Amino acid sequence: MTQNTPITVAHGDGIGPEIMEATLHILKEAGARIDTEVIEIGEKVYLRGNATGMEPGAFDSLRRTKVFLKAPITTPQGGGYKSLNVTTRKTFGLFANVRPCVSYHPFVETKHPKMDVVIVRENEEDLYAGIEHRQTQQVVQTLKLMSRPGCERISRYAFEYAKANGRKKVTCFTKDNIMKMTDGMFHEVFEEVAKEYSDIVNEHWIVDIGAAKLADSPENFDVVVMPNLYGDILSDVAAQIAGSVGLAGSANIGETVAMFEAIHGSAPRRAGQNLANPSGLLLGGVMMLVHIGQADVAERVHNAWLRTLEDGVHTYDVASEGVTKQKVGTKEFAQAVVDRLGKLPETLKPISYATSKAFDVPKASPMVHQKKVLVGVDVFLEWQSQVPEEVGDPVSKLGGDDFELKVISNRGQRIYPGAAPETTCTDHWRCRFMGRQGMTITGKKIAELLGRVADAGYDCIKTENLYTFDGKDGFSGVHGA
Repeated sequence: MTQNTPITVAHGDGIGPEIMEATLHILKEAGARIDTEVIEIGEKVYLRGNATGMEPGAFDSLRRTKVFLKAPITTPQGGGYKSLNVTTRKTFGLFANVRPCVSYHPFVETKHPKMDVVIVRENEEDLYAGIEHRQTQQVVQTLKLMSRPGCERISRYAFEYAKANGRKKVTCFTKDNIMKMTDGMFHEVFEEVAKEYSDIVNEHWIVDIGAAKLADSPENFDVVVMPNLYGDILSDVAAQIAGSVGLAGSANIGETVAMFEAIHGSAPRRAGQNLANPSGLLLGGVMMLVHIGQADVAERVHNAWLRTLEDGVHTYDVASEGVTKQKVGTKEFAQAVVDRLGKLPETLKPISYATSKAFDVPKASPMVHQKKVLVGVDVFLEWQSQVPEEVGDPVSKLGGDDFELKVISNRGQRIYPGAAPETTCTDHWRCRFMGRQGMTITGKKIAELLGRVADAGYDCIKTENLYTFDGKDGFSGVHGA
């Protein structure tokens, strides 16, 4: 007898308990070979004082089962509450977020009847590091952190996914014309990885025009891989233009643990009314079944769900005049899917997972060490003046024998020497000191420089050391310099 696979289940908040009950009902009726461990997550846990939003012992359950089927949660309003999803993804290294966005024309209304796009989103880095500071009276910052291993793993995952699922093209979206180092590295690594998959077409788009093309003609895309923020936004856009965000499931994949969910939120206004569409979570459950080696059950569920849509049995969110034959609630929709287990769709293409191939979760290549040399420092000051010379002239005298003030910028734009009179200044000034010709820069010399800055009465709010790597600048230039 085949042993059941243990999975961790969280019913969540808002509509979460209803759609989870519906999803588990369908999976079990379809013969899913699973044993569930239930944990509590979400709003009630947050409000009991747990900053993670997960009850004690929840992580132990995930380490034990390594599979998490999660309903949406509500994060309480106000400061101090960190995203449970981000915490889970980072804690367990769930670096790849996979979101299929498919149209179900003519049974679900869409302007893109041939759409079948998979968004592969990097899941751990980028602006989702959540590192933010208020630095001055006027300026706050957030840090965008990208790593070469992170860029490589997600790019390689996208190509491996395409290869395993018969996909023909992988497209990369970045904004490397502006963020030349962070997004530039993502694009560069994508190109390196693409060379290893000569049988798969690859291309790159700047994210703004790429997003416009995706919204206008999604049939021209197949698998799209992106950094975290772009992927988060555009996977919702892609799901909505395909038909509805409520129909999209999501997989979060790591080397040892995987999490499956709907991409939509907890919709508390719809809670307890037997209205919610369980389809997103159900399709997340289908992805889970494939992941745990139960493709036979996944096919059975997926095809029954397609047949339900074809038969015009719809929840309120996708119901439309002339197509919907029976408008039903959450429980009734789940039962309609159960009633069609074993049936295939007649108009929509039946799903077969027999051709999908399992593949190992990619690992990053060993690090190649580069020669790293300290060459200068950016010193950030808070200063209330709107006159650049009032900052630049006295600060330029603080470099001493070791440093030369090269440029001062305000929000990235050069304002000293030679500010344009039209440039708006805030109270946030970046002073770039570079080592003088022939000088060896050390941390001690930078500390001495900062001592002179403090002695002169300036409020130094931050510093960033400037390095070269194998002779190449490891820092951005200054606009207008």
